[in-house]
Amino acid sequence: MKKAAAVAEWCDAGGRELAPEAVGKEEEGSEEEEVSSSASHGKLYEAYNELHGLAQDLETPFDAPAVMVVGHQTDGKSALVEALMGFQFNHVGGGTKTRRPITLHMKYNPSCVVPVCRLVFDADPSVSGRMSLPEIQAFIEAENMRLESDPCQFSEKEIIIRVEYKNCPNLTIIDTPGLIIPAPGRRNRILQGQARAVESLVRAKMQHEEFIILCLEDCSDWSNATTRRIVMQVDPELSRTVIVSTKLDTKIPQFARASDVEVFLRPPACTLDGFLLGGSPFFTSVPSGRVGSQNDAVYRSNEEFRKAICLREIEDISSLEEKLGRSLSKEERSRIGVSSLRSFLEELLQKRYLDSVPLIIPLLEKELHSTTRKLRDINQELSNLDETKLKEKGRAFHDSFVTKLSLLLKGTVVAPPDKFGETLLDERTLGGTFTGTDGIQLPHKMMPNAGMRLYGGAQYHRAMAEFRLIVGAVKCPPITREEIVNACGVEDIHDGTNYSRTACVIAVAKARDTFEPFLHQLGFRLLYILKRLLPIAMYLLQKDGEYLSGHEVFLRRVETAFNNFAESTERSCRDKCMEDLVSTTRYVTWSLHNKNRAGLRHFLDSFAGSEQLNTSSTTSGVQQEPHMGLNDSKIDRLKTDPNPNNLTAETRLADLLDSTLWNRRLAPSSERIVYALVYQIFHGIKEHFLVSTELKFNCFFLMPVVDKLPALLREDLESAFGDDLDHIFDITQLRHLLGQRRCESEIELKRLQRLKGKFREVNEHLSSSICI
Repeated sequence: MKKAAAVAEWCDAGGRELAPEAVGKEEEGSEEEEVSSSASHGKLYEAYNELHGLAQDLETPFDAPAVMVVGHQTDGKSALVEALMGFQFNHVGGGTKTRRPITLHMKYNPSCVVPVCRLVFDADPSVSGRMSLPEIQAFIEAENMRLESDPCQFSEKEIIIRVEYKNCPNLTIIDTPGLIIPAPGRRNRILQGQARAVESLVRAKMQHEEFIILCLEDCSDWSNATTRRIVMQVDPELSRTVIVSTKLDTKIPQFARASDVEVFLRPPACTLDGFLLGGSPFFTSVPSGRVGSQNDAVYRSNEEFRKAICLREIEDISSLEEKLGRSLSKEERSRIGVSSLRSFLEELLQKRYLDSVPLIIPLLEKELHSTTRKLRDINQELSNLDETKLKEKGRAFHDSFVTKLSLLLKGTVVAPPDKFGETLLDERTLGGTFTGTDGIQLPHKMMPNAGMRLYGGAQYHRAMAEFRLIVGAVKCPPITREEIVNACGVEDIHDGTNYSRTACVIAVAKARDTFEPFLHQLGFRLLYILKRLLPIAMYLLQKDGEYLSGHEVFLRRVETAFNNFAESTERSCRDKCMEDLVSTTRYVTWSLHNKNRAGLRHFLDSFAGSEQLNTSSTTSGVQQEPHMGLNDSKIDRLKTDPNPNNLTAETRLADLLDSTLWNRRLAPSSERIVYALVYQIFHGIKEHFLVSTELKFNCFFLMPVVDKLPALLREDLESAFGDDLDHIFDITQLRHLLGQRRCESEIELKRLQRLKGKFREVNEHLSSSICI
């Protein structure tokens, strides 16, 4: 009986924890004052609850104060939320029980003997349905099951529940998923991924400056900042954070000395840096056990659960005083128990509400004007769904689009380079690289402007400069002796060797194999750069207000026509370049292919001098071995004039021809002549390929964008207008979408008007109260 009396007395001290019987024993004046105070603030709480829902649904920048609960799994987060509410509604225990944030708009209503709960529907946030506690619990469990099998595992979209109850405080509390501390190692990578997802979700929620952060710590040593570590990343000074030490009843027995309890209740400033809301931590205990009629239920009703919370507070204070050997001060008592925390949060939130009321009305007014303007634009769009007007809009879009493309090629800085520009490394990754047959790439740092983020004409010019630099540095591939011998073959009228023909055969084959891949790579790269103009042009159109929003079919047709034009133009240009490469590598014209005649003449002059020496040494060797690679006529000449120094120029020329044309034994002199001719022909083909390819891509790929694309797009546009205008602009679908947007805007407008009226009424009431 004494314990029951103590519980009743303690509940009376908790303000709204008064039981109905106790309320009746209070003086009538006090009761009327409480009811009057509750009624005066009822509209305020109702308005802010609706404002919070509007801010979530419409993503509007309203500062709707709320208490956001942050803690790790098994910190007692959901249990504390239930204790603050005065009834149980969710799963409590180990593991992840909350996969979506749960927003609880709690409102004190003395007439509600049992909790009256309304769940805001995800499909239509303006509509809520009344549900029982078991139904809400089943809904939350179903959402957890759904998200558990979802790849994302968690969702930042809130489950919004409105609650009215005689034991509820006037609070808005957001219960977030519990933070996870996973074990290291690859074996726990799934849990590590979940931990990152939860932390990212919680951090994003904490970014809202209007939220009061309820930071839960389950530790007996304040040096361990498990939850504070994450909270302080968003709120470094803890200026909007209330720290709560949970599970106080399990910590008190751990302290051996009174001094340990003193440090725990009053942590030194060096341990808890910053400026805590309330000045120091709160300490709470929530009794274990669930409410229900099952055999394993501990409490038969929420009243029993609430009284168990009050009893737990009494026992915690008694245990602390026993450990300390003294009575707790009034200030210390104000930090112990769920009821103290609830009163503090309610007063803090109420103060935030009152301070924010004058600031909310201008924001609502601004949003009201914005929504009205949006509704007017929608009605204007609906009235413009006329064939003549749609054709005019399509032609105007065509002209603006072509103008933007021309502007991008000529050069502009309107489009931000950090969003649309690409460095050379990015361009190579997405548009391909210039790679020869040896597979070696030129380091991108060697290219001018390689690190700059370019687009449009500047990017086209850089790509062409890279092509010139890389192809211009290409050297003739190595030539083997086997290739020379195979290229000699047999003539149709004699069995001599024609080394000029041999050099041509080798040179054109090497050139064709070397330069053809570069041609395809250039076409692919420049086509990629050209196609990038489309999204940049659309951005410029949106920026200038010339974009046709809502006409997706029309825009897709323009996109398809542009891409088809770009691909066909690139293919046609590449074919022209390919024809030129084929003609250059099919028939050798010495005036074209042998550009460096002076170099070749110098080489042959030096070759003739060295050949004279080789001939002298050869003749001396021939005296010993007369049949080693020489024909009879040459042997006869050597026998006639044994002195090599007396050989005439004609004789030396005959010897040169003998060793190069009439002899199939590949002497060094013949090999050197073939090398020289191949290199000169290859160099001439390369020079011609570079000049002609760049010229053709400029004339037949770049210029058609300026002089042919506008006419082609206009022709395609007029053809579409004549075929099926309704299909091109998707008038039926667009009218349906605009009608839906108009309906949503009208609902939003009504919500804003209603909310503005509520806040204006609250503000007028507060102003009149101050005047009185």
